[in-house]
Amino acid sequence: MGTRPKELAALLASVDAQSVKAVRTVVVVQGCEPPQLPPWVQTVVLAENLGVTGGRNVALEHLRDVDVVVDLDDDGLLVETDVFARLADLFGADPRLGVVGFRIADETGVTQRRHVPRLRAGDPMRGGEATGFLGGGHGLSTRMLEQVGPWPDAFFFAHEESDMTWRAIDAGWRVLYAPELLLQHPRTSPTRHSFFYRVNARNRVYLARRNLPALLVPLYLGVWIALTLARTRDVAGLKAWFAGFAEGWRTPCGRRKPMRWRTVWTLTRLGRPPII
Repeated sequence: MGTRPKELAALLASVDAQSVKAVRTVVVVQGCEPPQLPPWVQTVVLAENLGVTGGRNVALEHLRDVDVVVDLDDDGLLVETDVFARLADLFGADPRLGVVGFRIADETGVTQRRHVPRLRAGDPMRGGEATGFLGGGHGLSTRMLEQVGPWPDAFFFAHEESDMTWRAIDAGWRVLYAPELLLQHPRTSPTRHSFFYRVNARNRVYLARRNLPALLVPLYLGVWIALTLARTRDVAGLKAWFAGFAEGWRTPCGRRKPMRWRTVWTLTRLGRPPII
């Protein structure tokens, strides 16, 4: 979006420094003037901001011929030079590996609890099979994407990784949290976005409508209503949240394909049943 030119330049330098080079590097510029980028970067300029999901889907159109797509936030940084090499080894060793999530830590090396993709988040260095991954840094199998489809355009921002995870696991792919793959990222709060409360609630409804068996839809949404009421002290935020909740019911969210009950059990066995 043109707001982080120094951070983007540093990120691209860290990409170029990788011991295993990217086949192609694509930067999607959303609704702003394109910056000056290195000649090895393919720049795609959009007239408007399509959000996280729309921007990633545009990039995917230019990356269909690669084996693994790596998404990186423009204010992230690859501290080590062997991230792509390790990622290639992980995907090469497991043909059913669909997603590898990176560990995100700030400049002091601290990983926020919300950046550990499991309920028991005390030790961010414990990796393994997961029921989610972080949008800021991850790798996706293009074979998996061919089967489960692209990012949900309607989401724009928030919970799109949960949607991708649920669809991947339902299709028989594994999702791995690999903390040895580090993306350095400034410490942030999701509420820094003015539209956070609205899209957070709207996309919770979208997520349930698209993916959950009918019996679990009221359970999932009921749990999140209760958690939101318990956690949120901002009256304006609550009003925006419930407005987004209503929007989630009246606006289109893409194709509904409820996950199998076997997938519900898999998510539960991995420590995160799809009601929270």
